[in-house]
Amino acid sequence: DLRQEGEGKSIETRFGTRNWNLSDPSSPIGRDERLLTLESDKGDSMRYLTAGESHGPRLTAIIEGVPAGLPLTADYINVELKRRQGGYGRGARMKIESDQVEITSGVRHGLTMGGPITLNVTNLDHQKWLEIMSVSDVEDKKKGLRKITKPRPGHADLVGGIKYRFDDLRNSLERSSARETTMRVAVGAVAKRLLEVIGVQVASHIVNFGGIEVEVPENLTVSQIKEAVAQSEVSIVNREREEEIKAYIDSVKKEGETIGGIVETIVGGVPVGLGSFVQWDKKLDAKIAQGVVSINAFKGVEFGLGFEAGRRKGSQVMDEILWSEQDGYTRRTNHLGGFEGGMTNGEPIIVRGVMKPIPTLYKPLMSVDIETHEPYKATVERSDPTALPAAGVVMEAVVATVLATEVLDKFSSDNLEELKEAVKCHRAYTKAF
Repeated sequence: DLRQEGEGKSIETRFGTRNWNLSDPSSPIGRDERLLTLESDKGDSMRYLTAGESHGPRLTAIIEGVPAGLPLTADYINVELKRRQGGYGRGARMKIESDQVEITSGVRHGLTMGGPITLNVTNLDHQKWLEIMSVSDVEDKKKGLRKITKPRPGHADLVGGIKYRFDDLRNSLERSSARETTMRVAVGAVAKRLLEVIGVQVASHIVNFGGIEVEVPENLTVSQIKEAVAQSEVSIVNREREEEIKAYIDSVKKEGETIGGIVETIVGGVPVGLGSFVQWDKKLDAKIAQGVVSINAFKGVEFGLGFEAGRRKGSQVMDEILWSEQDGYTRRTNHLGGFEGGMTNGEPIIVRGVMKPIPTLYKPLMSVDIETHEPYKATVERSDPTALPAAGVVMEAVVATVLATEVLDKFSSDNLEELKEAVKCHRAYTKAF
């Protein structure tokens, strides 16, 4: 380990004798040596699990692998949780409770300690479900309260019942509910905090709202997108379409219908070389794609031009490579959405996810009762005409989490200062390559 030799010393390496001054990108230490001291190959260095049911007592997430020394507070996470509960068209539950996180491990005096971080969010609505969602056994009569035997088309109700042999499909509904995304946003907030300190910004906005295309001004920065979306109830950057979309949501709600749309997430300041081409499961765009389609109701994903690339010739798709002393390597365009060969190329990551309409309809579709096999209208649970603005917050969090994990995989990161130095040296190396 070259780091053990100390700064400013002449040391013997397999590249020969070198002077090592890590803080100086122009130091005589070779670029390959610098990377050896600062990059890691730890595998999945950050990972997380979520737990909890939609109407259970609380939701929980445990995150492992966050560097020590990262400033982190509950207030920071709560800002993201509030964003998830906002947006035009949200329904009754958002009025019932305002999610607040409690950090119960891994943080001391406002700084992470390097150990597992536990996040909890209490479900205030649980008080109305004490017997229905009781962990302890209850009498048979109470077990039948709010029992679901009429599965909803498009939900996990029926298939989950078949897979896990439930006679009450509420067991499928409770865990498969989008309520779980509360904790993914909380985890994503931690990831975004980490990315911020190394100069990476993440933003999301809606580019198609239930079939209404939203024109986006060219050359907007990530900061400008974040600012515009924060001022919009429907998470769009083109305010001229705001009232039209809100009126459309109102009409959809009156019909008892729901709508989906397309969310775009943009990431700026991404280091070059995250991900790898050496194995199929190391490609970062593939990892992001998996993360996006793992979000409830998301059914597709694309990068850059996406499916439009299939309609163009090669010269209209590939991004020409440029170099300047000021910026190093850049691309003339960004049709590939910041990826080449499964790796980040330094351009902004542009990824879009398509969300289907919410399957719970106040004008329910036909289904079949699993006890009688007779046709019935599907069960109606609480629902919204759209959750697209909230879905954008979730997608932003998921993309940030995948990226943060990849950053921690690539760079030495037991401590935040170590990570910042590693990224700084890598950026200097990339620019001078």
